[in-house]
Amino acid sequence: MAPHETIALIGPPAAGKSRVGKRLAKLLSVPYVDTDAMVVSQHGPIPEIFATHGEPYFRELERAAVAVALQSPGVVSLGGGAVLDPETQADLAEARVVLLTVRAEAIAKRIANGKRPLVTDLDSWKRLVASRSDLYHSLADYTADTSSRPIDTIVEEIARWAQEEGHA
Repeated sequence: MAPHETIALIGPPAAGKSRVGKRLAKLLSVPYVDTDAMVVSQHGPIPEIFATHGEPYFRELERAAVAVALQSPGVVSLGGGAVLDPETQADLAEARVVLLTVRAEAIAKRIANGKRPLVTDLDSWKRLVASRSDLYHSLADYTADTSSRPIDTIVEEIARWAQEEGHA
């Protein structure tokens, strides 16, 4: 991976961005940053931020974390809604963007932990994904489905793509 390259992982909640991101960074021997983890480490749990301050405030914190994360080379996992910000969309033009998708049938157990404030059940997840799908696809340079294949297979495919494109 070139010293200045950034691979950004985007996609709906529970698509596996954090899990894939950690393994991809390890495989490519580059730094890894999770923007949701940045927000949590600086401001506390995301559900509490939503409950106390609302979504617009969270989106401001998220935007700040994304702006910092995308300035550094490596692999960056973005929160599912980070792409809604026009400035983030512009920043992503400078990165290699990987969209992780997942089918609804595979999502139920992933969203059962209650850690996602905008996703309370499968129907809310489906509505959220439908509303963002076109945007996700418009930003993506590469797409991988995480519904049922082994995570290591997905990570290896993304790494191979990055290397073939001359970005790793």
